[in-house]
Amino acid sequence: MTVFSRRAFATAVVALALSLAGCGGHQAGPDAPAHTPGTAAPSSRPAVKSVAALGRSVPVSLQIPAIGVDTPLMQLGLAADGTVQVPPIEAHDKAGWYRYSPTPGQIGPAVILAHVTVGTYGDGVFRDLARLRQGDRIVARLENGTAAVFTVDEVRTVAKAHFPTDAVYGPVDRPELRLITCGGPRGGDGYLDNVIVFATLAPANP
Repeated sequence: MTVFSRRAFATAVVALALSLAGCGGHQAGPDAPAHTPGTAAPSSRPAVKSVAALGRSVPVSLQIPAIGVDTPLMQLGLAADGTVQVPPIEAHDKAGWYRYSPTPGQIGPAVILAHVTVGTYGDGVFRDLARLRQGDRIVARLENGTAAVFTVDEVRTVAKAHFPTDAVYGPVDRPELRLITCGGPRGGDGYLDNVIVFATLAPANP
């Protein structure tokens, strides 16, 4: 995992969840524990067969067969104001991997986000994210030619005001994945909720 500031990761990931352009929301600022080398806590996700973590390799694409997602992945960092960058609002939008989180398959929560809508262009990459169900597969293809295959454990729709920061990006002791977009009803500033998918790396030979 790339070495980075605990505070920067905590602040950026909260902002990532709450400040998706085109979805509404705002920058959040509370500090919270984040995954750093040498820190880990047991995951609250369902128990699975022991799976070996993968080496660090940048993800280049994401496929979610159950909802027809097949998207290239861009890398997202931090904007000048300290919030996380988000994919641009454009006709052929992409999902983005937050490059200060683990790469998919490393120990810890890899974070990927995309829009549910893209303004006048219509639906976004994660328009159907809330339809995912436990057991659905997510495939992150990596730069080194391997694929990190995850199994969905849980899908939550939560109010942005009560975003579960610890559950989303707190330290875990195995490779996990978080997919985040906006959802729920729309208010004056955009969507009021976040849709969050929690997934765990699947065994190579289940």
